[in-house]
Amino acid sequence: MNDAGVFLQPLLGSVVPWLYYASPFWTAFGLIGNFLFSLRFVVQWLYSEKKKELVVPDVFWHFSLWGSVITLIYALHVDKLPVILGYFFLPLLYARSLILLSRGKRRQKGTKKA
Repeated sequence: MNDAGVFLQPLLGSVVPWLYYASPFWTAFGLIGNFLFSLRFVVQWLYSEKKKELVVPDVFWHFSLWGSVITLIYALHVDKLPVILGYFFLPLLYARSLILLSRGKRRQKGTKKA
């Protein structure tokens, strides 16, 4: 891998050397992350078109979480600080959204029973 812009490899390279091996796997992995992250908007658009109003379906948050997790791992592989920072907090935000979504659904179930 090119040494220009190396950030974490000196710290993590001996612990997780596989993270820094260049291979077609990493290219495919990065593409999958970007695909999932982009697919969330396609799904949201299709749901909104079906309902004829703006809708953010639950699956939007799942695609957001997993797309950002995979892309963050790929960013660690690429080892460029701007890319890492761009995705570093996103999984936390999307996980929190899923937690709030789950709590809201539990509350709705509780009020329906009452």
